[in-house]
Amino acid sequence: MTFHALGLAEELIAAVEQSGYTTPTPVQEQAIPAAIAGGDLLVSSHTGSGKTAAFTLPSLHRLVGRRPAPNSGPRVLVLTPTRELAQQVEEAVKTYGRALRWLNTACLVGGAPFFAQVKQLSRPVDVVVATPGRLLDHLNRRKLKLSDVETLVLDEADRMLDMGFAEDIEAIVGAIPASRQTLLFSATLDGVVGALANKLTRNPQRIEIASTEAKRGNIEQRLMFADDMGHKSRLLEALLGTDGLQQAVVFTATKKSADELSLSLQEKGFSAAALHGDMHQTVRNRTLQRLRQGRIGVLVATDVAARGIDVAGISHVINFDPPRQVEDYVHRIGRTGRAGRDGIAITLSGPRETGLIRAIERFTGDRLAVHTIPGLEPAPRRPSAPRPGGPGRRFGSGGKPGGGFGGRSEGGYGGRGEGGRGAYGRDGHATRNERSHGDRRDRGPRG
Repeated sequence: MTFHALGLAEELIAAVEQSGYTTPTPVQEQAIPAAIAGGDLLVSSHTGSGKTAAFTLPSLHRLVGRRPAPNSGPRVLVLTPTRELAQQVEEAVKTYGRALRWLNTACLVGGAPFFAQVKQLSRPVDVVVATPGRLLDHLNRRKLKLSDVETLVLDEADRMLDMGFAEDIEAIVGAIPASRQTLLFSATLDGVVGALANKLTRNPQRIEIASTEAKRGNIEQRLMFADDMGHKSRLLEALLGTDGLQQAVVFTATKKSADELSLSLQEKGFSAAALHGDMHQTVRNRTLQRLRQGRIGVLVATDVAARGIDVAGISHVINFDPPRQVEDYVHRIGRTGRAGRDGIAITLSGPRETGLIRAIERFTGDRLAVHTIPGLEPAPRRPSAPRPGGPGRRFGSGGKPGGGFGGRSEGGYGGRGEGGRGAYGRDGHATRNERSHGDRRDRGPRG
């Protein structure tokens, strides 16, 4: 099937082909025609399936040939959990809508100057991509009206709910016409996501796309035991010095840990940098750009970056600290094995982290293969309860079963956690303006 068969406007097809894509992914094949038909959609698809184009293209299709009326508000609203994802979605809108010369967009996210965004909104805007907290700030200050919204998109709805945005989403939806079309994309459509979907949609069509691991690179999972923090640090330095390592992302549990560990690695001669939610957006963008340019060899990051890094050169992911939630483990390891390449994911587990490793193995259904480095073997441990067995599957680049690796949740280099409520708190940051943070980057229709 080609994009011509999906019923898209020629202007959009030309933009997609200019981006180098001619064949839609499975989620695009199903979601685009269904969205063009005008009904509500509930879509479940894995990371890297091309979902950004699956909602961006039909949303723009509705605008083709319909210039905005004077003094009208945005007609398309996309809500995302993180600022990096919002920026990437806005970039996709600009890319696919390049033939619509009149098209204006605005990206409203925390960590960026508020009044610069107000200036953006002072002109007609057709598409707004935003994180819920910052959008609600603009709405409450009457800097934005949503009475003209025709299409509402909730991208990674499960993540927004995990981050405590449920009330903000409901407040935003209350300002949008009930006649809108709603497109909800999520890794899962059950539980709290299903309850939210029942409130926001009308007779939605349900689309679920299974993972196609054969098209993605494999991620080999390894587990290394450490006796203490000093042993962990020596293991990390040894791993970062291996010949096969191109670029690596090292995950820590806290912002302070990321800063201190990156400085420690710099002192030892590694081209390392930190990435976390307390950094100004300009600094974060600059750091990610340097990573993509290959000027940073080791990125030390908190979970806010787990969904926001899409760099093909990342050959290794190392969990210096384990994720607080086992679901985040999948997103961490998905930072390697991108663009069909293979990757290696390594967990460093301290004596108190055995429970976290077992939880990860139960969640993925895989047993992590234990590795050692000659000369850095851990001291013998007392026998414990058997670890979960499993067929030893591998993860693809989207982070689907099987494969994985763990880390640590307590101690580390010190500092408080990334958020307050659950793993992230309501915002995932220390302040209201820091609500939106790291996420995956979509590469054109297959992003």
